[in-house]
Amino acid sequence: MGFSAGFSRPDRATLAQRWQALEARSDASFFLRWTWVSAWLDSYAVKSELLAVTDEAGRDVALALVGHAMQRRLLGRVATISLNQTGEAAADRPYVEYNGLLVERRQEAGAYAVAIDALARRRDWRALRLSGIAPGSPLLDLPARRKTRVDASPVYQIDLDAVRGAGGDYLSLVSANTRSQIRRAMKDRGGSGPQAERASLDMIEPWLAEMAALNAGRHADNAWEDAAFRAFVATLVARGHADGSVELLRFTDSHGVVGLLVNFVQAGAAMNYQSAFAESVTAKDKPGLLCHAAAVAHYAERGLARYSLLAGRDRYKQSLSTCEDGLEWWVLERFSPRLEAEALLRRLLRRPASA
Repeated sequence: MGFSAGFSRPDRATLAQRWQALEARSDASFFLRWTWVSAWLDSYAVKSELLAVTDEAGRDVALALVGHAMQRRLLGRVATISLNQTGEAAADRPYVEYNGLLVERRQEAGAYAVAIDALARRRDWRALRLSGIAPGSPLLDLPARRKTRVDASPVYQIDLDAVRGAGGDYLSLVSANTRSQIRRAMKDRGGSGPQAERASLDMIEPWLAEMAALNAGRHADNAWEDAAFRAFVATLVARGHADGSVELLRFTDSHGVVGLLVNFVQAGAAMNYQSAFAESVTAKDKPGLLCHAAAVAHYAERGLARYSLLAGRDRYKQSLSTCEDGLEWWVLERFSPRLEAEALLRRLLRRPASA
């Protein structure tokens, strides 16, 4: 069966219908499912184009959103398209991971080939951004003058089957140092660890307000101080609550709140997307480690296979993990005098390419 591809700007209702219909026939990551996509579109008023690969009957077999922006580069702005992003920093703050096409099961090879050809035939871009894709993604087969991997990140995870295999003793699977830190923190807080509670619908608003308060002033470039990002998280949690694909967990012990986590749950895996932790009660207290260890126990008891800390090189993620995955960020460039001059200048200056 032959496939064809095209670009359009369907209205919101049509896009929702098409996306959800294809999602039901796909094995897409959470970041390509309508819960995530619709929350992003609505929270940031995104107006991206729709790339659609269809079969001979006009039925969708692959979909993706394509944003176009004039992105700042070393020698000036460059026409850039981005897959499932806009190319604008503010709207792309909810970083996409496990990115790619929303594609029908068993149609991946043909659909990707046609989508790549459609992107290659567009003449309105000099650079293409592919964020959070799996290593070896077929999207990297797109013809380009230059392909630059601008970042690669581990995705640290905990094997919950291994936790159950250890009789639920997760701490026996981590390093002696991490085990000691968590046990010491438990002792200092006077218990065996915090207890997890899942938010009901009426708890979402006050618990997210609590997350924002706990995160206030914690670090520079804090997403929680951005009203649009807070609205996005609230929308995401509310929309994912009904089917259990998004959970807001609150952890407490005898001292009160230890922390909160926003997690995605899909296909036997839980993924931690956002977190907020209380101030330490002692010098050796580790509220973050305690909350994640409690989340591991929570999901292991529910029979899930993995607890993922998603992309990031943070030391705490590595210390908690028992296995890992990886994601990559790429920029593909066509020939242009400006980009050739920039590439030469970067070689001379030994500067990395812009993401």
